[in-house]
Amino acid sequence: MRTPPLLLCLALLATAAACGGGDGAGDPTGSTCPPGSTLSYETFGNDFMQSYCIECHASDLPAAERMGAPTGVDFDTLEGILDRAGEIDSAAAAGPDATNTLMPPAEQPQPTEAERMMLGEWLACETAAQ
Repeated sequence: MRTPPLLLCLALLATAAACGGGDGAGDPTGSTCPPGSTLSYETFGNDFMQSYCIECHASDLPAAERMGAPTGVDFDTLEGILDRAGEIDSAAAAGPDATNTLMPPAEQPQPTEAERMMLGEWLACETAAQ
């Protein structure tokens, strides 16, 4: 069963408050997939998620080790990422309309703005391909 979007949003906001999430988060970035983009799960997405997300968002983590991340919100597979692409965009990506810094939590390693821009582009490309 999928979590209703409103409940997911509330869970993300509660998690951010508990983890000290950053400012300027929560808006769609407006990112698009430019022609000829070379970003893919293999060339960007998997490494980004490994570096910044799966410490809390891995399917094999027990609830007590997820640092507040909701169970079932897992980014260790492409399918798990695509299931939540809009929420990831609004929490961690950057684009022409917004730069979102809610995730990762402030005490965790942070992606650069360029990496956040690439995340927005990559998510746009992956979802356009679906």
